[in-house]
Amino acid sequence: MSKVYDVSPPISERTNVWPGDTPVTREVVCDMAKGANITLSALRSTVHLGSHVDGANHYSHPAPGVEGWEIERFMGPCILVDAKVARGSRVRVNDVAWPTGALPPRVLIRTGTFPDFERWNADFAALSPELIEWLGDRGVITIGIDTPSVDVQDSKELPAHKAFAARAMAILEGVVLKGVPAGEYELIALPLRLVGFDGSPVRAVLRTLPSV
Repeated sequence: MSKVYDVSPPISERTNVWPGDTPVTREVVCDMAKGANITLSALRSTVHLGSHVDGANHYSHPAPGVEGWEIERFMGPCILVDAKVARGSRVRVNDVAWPTGALPPRVLIRTGTFPDFERWNADFAALSPELIEWLGDRGVITIGIDTPSVDVQDSKELPAHKAFAARAMAILEGVVLKGVPAGEYELIALPLRLVGFDGSPVRAVLRTLPSV
């Protein structure tokens, strides 16, 4: 029987977002606890919230919004690998013990450098452009990481985002991979069809593959 790992952080008003971005707030419009016949809420937040997919227009212009990605980018065979990397640095090819043989089209990289979305740390690790190009050469179409960004927090040039744009590869950020064994899975991390938006939160899960 398959096992499912939920790799999204819980979302609440305690969830930290990128410094200067829009935090999570909930407005309760109707409340059954106060006599209403239903409870009804409004959500205000950045779309780059918790586990999320970047739209191409987040880092390229002109480019489509998050609705422009093919849904297959975010569901299907995936591999989770560990990167031995220091905080504040960028993951390079040799920081990962890659398996022999072909890689699946989706790769998740665990750095362990951003352990808690309720306690922001600015020194999380990111990805090197060389790694992105190396994976693109091997048929990878989507890369995910357990940090808020594929670039380090103080980056202005955003070389990793530019490498994704050059290869038309998709970005999945903010997945929570602690406690999930490295290996092969099915990834399901579907963005909402938010037309024109530069990102979308996702409920990301990993499902173990059936034994052969």
